[in-house]
Amino acid sequence: MESTEAAQVIMVTLSMQGHMNPMLKLAKVLVLKGVHVTLATNDVARKRMLDSKISTNFTTINSTGRLSLEFFSDGLSHEFDREKDSGTFLASLKANGPKNLSNLITDLKANGNQFSCLITNPFIPWVPGVAIEHGIPCGVLWIQSATVFAIYYHFIKEPDLFPNLENPNGILELPGIPGLTVGDLPTFLLPCSPSHFRLLVTEFISILDKVKWVLGNSVHELEEERVNSLKAVKPIYSIGPLVSPSLLGKEETIAGSVDMWRAADSCIEWLNKQRPSSVIYISFGSIIMSSKQQIQSIATALKNIKRPFLWITKDKSGLVVSWCPQEKVLMNQALACFVTHCGWNSTLETVVAGVPVVAYPEWTDQPTNSKLLVDVFKVGVRMSNCEDERLSVEEFERCIMEVIDGPRAGEMKRRAVELKNAAKNALEEGGSSSRNIDKFIAEISGKPSSNNV
Repeated sequence: MESTEAAQVIMVTLSMQGHMNPMLKLAKVLVLKGVHVTLATNDVARKRMLDSKISTNFTTINSTGRLSLEFFSDGLSHEFDREKDSGTFLASLKANGPKNLSNLITDLKANGNQFSCLITNPFIPWVPGVAIEHGIPCGVLWIQSATVFAIYYHFIKEPDLFPNLENPNGILELPGIPGLTVGDLPTFLLPCSPSHFRLLVTEFISILDKVKWVLGNSVHELEEERVNSLKAVKPIYSIGPLVSPSLLGKEETIAGSVDMWRAADSCIEWLNKQRPSSVIYISFGSIIMSSKQQIQSIATALKNIKRPFLWITKDKSGLVVSWCPQEKVLMNQALACFVTHCGWNSTLETVVAGVPVVAYPEWTDQPTNSKLLVDVFKVGVRMSNCEDERLSVEEFERCIMEVIDGPRAGEMKRRAVELKNAAKNALEEGGSSSRNIDKFIAEISGKPSSNNV
C-alpha cells in the first residue's frame, strides 16, 4: 500500500477502560500503517494513569506514524465517581465536552495538525457535531458487536419489532438475528434501565447521518449475517478483533497502554506453575455489578470444586488480585475456562485465545454477547440467576463442570479453536479485516482503493 504519512486522525473516547482499550488498539493499527493518531479523552484518565504510575508516553518501532495522548475536561472534579453516578457524568460531559474538545482541536490545528478524520466513541453522540464545526469527516468505532448495533438500529428505526419488553422470554423477529428473546437484548433498551442510557442509544442512531464510516470491532466471518443485514442502511467496516499483537502470536511494536489500574503480573508467574487446562479464570470487567450474595456463592462453589482458580475482583474481599493483564492470562496454557461477564472486549479476547467460557452477563450489551458466545459461536454455557437474582452454588458448579468435563466440553474446545483461527486470519494480509482497514485508510487519505468486503 502507498505511504499514508500525511494522514492524521484524532480519536475521541470516554475515560472508561472498556472504551479506551479498543480505541488505543485501533490507534496502534493505524500508526503501524503510517497514520499520525491523537487519542483524546476526558482528563480524569490522566490522573488515574499517573496515580497508578502508568506512563502516558508511547514508543513506536519501525513506523512512520506516531501516537500521542491529549485530554479535555468533562466539567467534573477528578474525585467525582463517574461510574456510580453515570447520569450526572454524562450530563456534565454533554454540557462541557463540546466546547472543551473544540478548544483542544483548535489548539492542535494551531500547532500544525491537519486532521483528515475524527473517530469517535459511539456513546458520546455530540462529538460528530464538533467534527462538523471543524470541517473534519467523522467516523465511529463501534466498540460492541455488530449484532448489538443491529438491535439498537432496529429498535430506534422500527420500534414495532419490539412490541413487549416486559416478558424476558418473549421472542423477537429481527432481520439477520434469529432466535432472539427479550432477555437477550442489551439492558439499555429495557424499561428497568435508567432513561439516560436509552437516550444515549437514541442520540447515537440519530447522528449516524453525520457519520461517514462505521468501523466495527468485530470479524466479518463471525457476524456475517448481521453485518450483511445492515448493508443497505449503514454499512459496517469490520476491522477486528482489536486485541494485542501478543494474543495473535505477534510482537508488540508500539509500547504503552491506557490502563487506569496497575495489573498484577504475579498472577502470570502463578499460572505458569499450574497444570495445563486446570485453572478456572473469573473476571467481570472493570465495572462490577455482582451482588455480595452472588460473590459468596461463587466463592463457596470454588471451594467445593477444589480446582485452582484466578479471580479478578475489585471487591475488598481479599480474593486474589484487583486487576490483571487479561490477554496474557487468556494465552496461558494453564487455563481451563473463563467465567466472564461477556463484555465485548473480553468476548473477542477469549475468542482469539480459544478458551471455552461460562457466560454470566449482567447489563448493557452483555446478555446479547452471551447469546452469541453460547448459541451462535457455541463455545460455552450460560450461567443464570434464580428468579430473585440470587446465584446458587449448584448453578456455578454445574456450569464449570459442563464446560470442563461435560459431554459437550470437547466440542466447545474444538469450536473455540476454529473461531480463534478465523479471527486471526481476518487480520492477516488479505483477510477481511485487513482489507477493510486498508480501504478506510485509503479513503481518509484521498486515495483510490479496490479493497472491499
